Amino acid sequence: MDRKIILTTLAAALMGFIGIWLLLSILPDERSGLRLYPWEVSRDAAGNTRVFDLSIGDSTLADARVLLGEDGKINLFENPDGSRTVEVYFDNIFLSNLKADWIITLDVPEDDLAAMYERGLRISKTGSGSRKVKLDPVDVERLADTPIRILTYLPWKSLEPRDIAGRFGEPAEKRAEPGGIVHWLYPEQGMDIARDDDGGVVIQYLNRADFERAVAMLPAPDEATGSPEPPPSPAAAASPGDVPAVATD
Repeated sequence: MDRKIILTTLAAALMGFIGIWLLLSILPDERSGLRLYPWEVSRDAAGNTRVFDLSIGDSTLADARVLLGEDGKINLFENPDGSRTVEVYFDNIFLSNLKADWIITLDVPEDDLAAMYERGLRISKTGSGSRKVKLDPVDVERLADTPIRILTYLPWKSLEPRDIAGRFGEPAEKRAEPGGIVHWLYPEQGMDIARDDDGGVVIQYLNRADFERAVAMLPAPDEATGSPEPPPSPAAAASPGDVPAVATD
């Protein structure tokens, strides 16, 4: 190729890059000014857990997409116990100077889950034994207006217990799993912070009914934590299939 042609092509590419950079400078990311943090959790007027300007059970997948600036990867999962959930995975999200992955579990009626499963385009197995179903594009489009049932936030940064206590406050209760994961439970906020021995953290935000079901599935409080035995509730009789599973495969 003639040297003049090469230089002309490179110059054109450079000018194109500069043009895009200038356009992005003129039209900055609308989320850059947001200050929404995972420890700022409250209840809305209806009693729903509210975090990141999203109300669990009221805000929709479409609302989350606007907040995060991405569509996310959406799949239906059939768990080994036969229960099904639709989850939307957002990876490498940078919001308010914090980097995390997000998993949003949608509140889809059982009949709709069964119908979407039958219309699924492809089924594959995950490492946990669940089945992952690639949904029909029509179903994916319809799910945009579906309310959020559970929001799961996975920080990239490991956290020490003092970090959790300093930002989120002391929990009402702690429960330890046999594998070493300790759940910091905040029933008033509808928040469960699960931390492993290496400092890896998974934070779930749930409304009251789902929070109670999730807690009922955990081991009884460890005496070493000094946490009192919680009073029994109707949720204790709920089956494991009532609680959406988190799958990231």
